[in-house]
Amino acid sequence: MSTTLHTSTINAAGLHYREMNKQVREAVESGTRRIVLENVTGQRYIGTNLHDAARPDELAGVEIEINGTPGNDLGMFLNGPTVTVRGNVMDGTGNTMNRGRIVAHGRAGDITGFSARGGEIFIRDNAGYRVGIHMKEYKEMRPVLTIGGTVQDFLGEYLAGGVIIVMGLTLNSGEGHFGSHIGTGLHGGVIFMRGSVSDSQLGEGVGETDMTDVDADLLSRYIAEYGRLFDRDVSRVAPSDFAKLVPLST
Repeated sequence: MSTTLHTSTINAAGLHYREMNKQVREAVESGTRRIVLENVTGQRYIGTNLHDAARPDELAGVEIEINGTPGNDLGMFLNGPTVTVRGNVMDGTGNTMNRGRIVAHGRAGDITGFSARGGEIFIRDNAGYRVGIHMKEYKEMRPVLTIGGTVQDFLGEYLAGGVIIVMGLTLNSGEGHFGSHIGTGLHGGVIFMRGSVSDSQLGEGVGETDMTDVDADLLSRYIAEYGRLFDRDVSRVAPSDFAKLVPLST
């Protein structure tokens, strides 16, 4: 591990995930605020053991950049840092995260955002099954999950709070979303989907409602931030393009 001006580079090639995460934790404890992980090949739980390595306000300034493909539960219990992945992420990204941000320059696996209760997740492309399952809000925390492409079945299953934004940018012209059982068990929060979605794809008790000015402002912010993070032209993506899906009764 080499350290220069509060930046650490860790070569993860051949490292067991426990040893790699131990080095990340030690770097944060020593005052490092930018950590670059090279040659990551499936190591799990990156960023999960930092909650008592520094004060919460210090963790908010920690940046972890991952070159490679991290394993399951990236950013589990994340409580402030920003994690940027220069590639795909696997299952359970952002599992039960509280604060901070995860940005993946690729695809995401299943149960992305599982039980998140705060923070932000940005996925450049598509994501898998059960995205946003059990997301919730806690006190002032409200998780926001933005997917640039589309998703598989059971999006927002048992959603209790927070925001899911699905932009549909990977769909071909005229192609609709193909996931089914959207919002099954939905009883809180909101799902915004851009692109064609039929009633038969929605879970029981889920329906479309009118967009408010507050909704439009939120979507405008996250559309712009998606474009900035991934250097994408989103000038033609407008809040009016999205359907707002909510529980029909609460």
